[in-house]
Amino acid sequence: MSVFEDIADFARAVPPMRALAGLDLGEKTIGVAISDRLLSIATPTETVRRTRFTDDAAALLAIAKARELGGLVLGLPRNMDGSEGPRCQSTRAFARNLTRLTDLPIGFWDERLSTVAAERALIEADTSRKRRKEVIDHVAAGYILQGALDRLQRLRGVDAP
Repeated sequence: MSVFEDIADFARAVPPMRALAGLDLGEKTIGVAISDRLLSIATPTETVRRTRFTDDAAALLAIAKARELGGLVLGLPRNMDGSEGPRCQSTRAFARNLTRLTDLPIGFWDERLSTVAAERALIEADTSRKRRKEVIDHVAAGYILQGALDRLQRLRGVDAP
């Protein structure tokens, strides 16, 4: 398998009835969210503290194996004008390196404002500042994954207008 730019191509590569993981790649942490097997709901799950690529990849692939995942959706941190900066290049490099270690399909999802949305939701839920700091990354991963899942549902014709 490989890395898919187009979410429709990614969807065709994902085996049926297999959950997906959404990843929010930060400099210090990786937020992880997992979907159900019907690809309808994203659940923020955990935050992996980053050390070096081989350890980060091993942690993510252990999660993928334990949860029998069918693919990974990486948040692509585009600039607000849609252009790609250094963080996008870093995410793409992470994806390329990960393909050397797994056959899981990897797709990208535009993550603009996912952290802002996650922060807003946590504030509305009256989450303490300390707790927000602990969960923000995997809550943002949940927003990333849910966006991709919603698009996948539309591609399959579920809830189509």
